[in-house]
Order: sequence, then C-alpha cells, then structure tokens
Amino acid sequence: MMKRPLIINFKNYEEASAANSVKLAKAAQKVAQKLKVEIIVAPPQPALALVAKSVKIPVVCQHVDNEKQGSTTGFFVPQVAKSYGAIGSLINHSEHRVEMKSIASLVERMRKLGMTSIVCARTPHEVMEISVFGPDFIAIEPPELIGSGRAVSKENPAIITRSIEAAASRSRVICGAGITDKGDVRAAVKLGSKGILIASGVVKANSWEHKIAELASGMK
Repeated sequence: MMKRPLIINFKNYEEASAANSVKLAKAAQKVAQKLKVEIIVAPPQPALALVAKSVKIPVVCQHVDNEKQGSTTGFFVPQVAKSYGAIGSLINHSEHRVEMKSIASLVERMRKLGMTSIVCARTPHEVMEISVFGPDFIAIEPPELIGSGRAVSKENPAIITRSIEAAASRSRVICGAGITDKGDVRAAVKLGSKGILIASGVVKANSWEHKIAELASGMK
C-alpha cells in the first residue's frame, strides 16, 4: 500500500518515449533508493511491461478501460495491466476523462485485484463525488494549471484543503497540476497532501535525476 508517493506521469511526451521510458524509470528508482522516498512511475502503455521488468519501484498505468477481459480489442483492462506488472492505475485524468459510473466500476474491479486506484478530479466537488467510491487516492488537478508551471499548492491552496475536507477520510488526497520545484511540493505536503502527481515538471527537465531528487526532498 502506498503511503505518500511521488507519482511521475510520463504521459506521451517524446522525451520519455521508446528506450527513454526505461531510462526515466531507472532515474526515479535511483533517487527513491538514495533518499528513501516512495516514487511511482506511470510510463506510456506500450512500455508498461518493459519498465515493470526493468525497475523495482512500483509502476502504474496512465489509464485503464472499464471493459471486460477477453474479446475487447483495443481496450486496456485492469486484469491485463496487472499481468504486465502494473500495481495500479491513474483513472479519469483531465486528459482522459471517464464517466462516474465507469470510475465506480474500475475502483471496485481494481480493489478486487489488489491494485491501487488513483482517481483524478478537477474540483473539490468532484473529489466529494468520487470519494464515495473509496479509491485509494484522489488527485486534485485543476485542468487550467496542468503543465502551466503554476502550482496549485501556491496558486490556489484552498482547493487542496477543501478537497481534503470533501474526501472526508474516505480517500487520501494527493496534489497535482503545475508542480515544478521543491517549494511547490513542500507547500502541498504542508497543506495536508498525501502525495504528489507530476508530469512535465520532471519529463521536461534537463536532468531527470536531479529534478526528481529535488522534488523528492520536498516530500520529507
């Protein structure tokens, strides 16, 4: 069970594609082992199995589909994701939204599989709606701040505190959107965030290892 993770979403950035998916994951693993911080990676779907075999830190999917296992061509289902080494998945990211009914179903399916569900929400109201399903984590990510370089922990800290209140201890709330440096991470943790979800702040950095180490130091 994750406690207070730093989750790195590779998205479909060119910098983290092909062999670089493994390189980024290994950089994350090196920092995790050195600083004793929990770091999770979410590589592109085609690299999932390779990354999971290449590192010992947890690997999660960027998305799973609420479709049955079997004759569902082109969909990526939780059972298959787990067989490739994924220990969980992001669900309902602002760039890949799904209906509430599907969120509820996916959270339950993943719970039965022993997988970790990390459901994204845009507002404290959505956090409240999603928390009823009991996911392991809810990532509050105002879409207007994603990839902006303007951290939600500083731009609108009330969103984090209101989201924690909205979750009402049913799920742990983590913070995403615009996180770029150690100060952003520390601010989020101070507000009560139980983890960090980041993408471009790491993937676009000149030195993956240095940037991950900087962010991870803010988790302590």
